[in-house]
Amino acid sequence: YGNVPQTRERIFIVGFLSPDAFANFDWPQKVKLTKCFRDLLQTGKIPDKYYYNGKPLYAKLRKDVTKESTVYQWRRKYVRENKKGVCPTLTANMGTGGHNVPIILDGSGIRKFTPRECFQLQAFPPRFKLPEMADSRLYKQAGNSVTVSVIHRIATNIKSALDGRSLKKPLDLDLFQHAVRFNA
Repeated sequence: YGNVPQTRERIFIVGFLSPDAFANFDWPQKVKLTKCFRDLLQTGKIPDKYYYNGKPLYAKLRKDVTKESTVYQWRRKYVRENKKGVCPTLTANMGTGGHNVPIILDGSGIRKFTPRECFQLQAFPPRFKLPEMADSRLYKQAGNSVTVSVIHRIATNIKSALDGRSLKKPLDLDLFQHAVRFNA
């Protein structure tokens, strides 16, 4: 829904007090995924601290992290390969205890995504300034975030509904009245 190469199933709830806005609202339609996770990776030299080369976990990772076209995750005791060609869901516990941060193989070895890359997988623009804090806190922030491009599309449709545009379906008054009674 936001052209972001990440598996991220979420529920969004939108409500209106106005029957007209309710009738005008349509959820954004799916968009074709045209981006690959590699499109969102940082260019240039990645600091050594993100690489597992020569670190204790490397011996376990090198057996399973074998393809540059795949994103993996360390799951405390094993490596999980994401076979869909996208990044697994970014979570708030990424980086705590060294697990759940997406892992890739690149020309320099096996590494985890940087915090900047995680924010880009949430559709934050490259110019977004990350706060000065520990990587573990940045990973948590990225995992707790919503995907910016999805929220933008929903917000645009909310604004259109409130402005009286996109009247595409007849108002289901029973559904609207039920929703108003439920929230009253």
